[in-house]
Amino acid sequence: MTHVLVVDDERAIRQALAINLRARDYEVTAVGDGAAALAAAASHPPDVVILDLGLPDMDGNDIIEGLRGWSQAPIIVLSARTAQGDKVVALDIGADDYITKPFGMDELLARLRAALRRSGTDPEAPMVETDSFTVDLAAKQAATPAGPVRLTPTEWHLLEVLIRHEGKLVPRRELLQEVWGPAYETETNYLRVYMAQLRRKLERDPSHPRHLITEPGMGYRFIRDQH
Repeated sequence: MTHVLVVDDERAIRQALAINLRARDYEVTAVGDGAAALAAAASHPPDVVILDLGLPDMDGNDIIEGLRGWSQAPIIVLSARTAQGDKVVALDIGADDYITKPFGMDELLARLRAALRRSGTDPEAPMVETDSFTVDLAAKQAATPAGPVRLTPTEWHLLEVLIRHEGKLVPRRELLQEVWGPAYETETNYLRVYMAQLRRKLERDPSHPRHLITEPGMGYRFIRDQH
């Protein structure tokens, strides 16, 4: 059964969406604020998210960024914000679709079906465990056997990109573009510095990393386990 996470502070909209989705055999979790949304997504990863941007405790764009750190589930924004700039920002940071309120239920359901067809992916678990460290991407928390580890926003972003591509080589240029932006795609020294920082904080033996691997001249790779 496809799991839909509905995030909207308007109770009437949450109820209407839940009723219509359940009538079509979707499993629904409906919450009214950002903290509840992130907690619900972490405990029961959704297959698709319907998200309002105007939440009482945080901006919906922060939810998009939080989810995109670990999940590729489609995110459909459902918002009263109609400005083109608002739509561009949401889509640029990871939303898959944007529908303005008031909306037609039939159109929303059609867009949801289309987003699920395009994705064709299973939800990913937000908890990553290795023999050296543990990362909770949903809560943005890292720890080693010695205790919690504080990572800077840039370190988090770099680590998230590598984990999303687990086992795969991520080219240097791609990492630089995604973490720092297109203007930095030749600044390979940034990667060396930040990868060294991540290894010092997370690896048991930073000089012989087991999980944050350099592929000389090509890029970097995250490996959960080495046998």
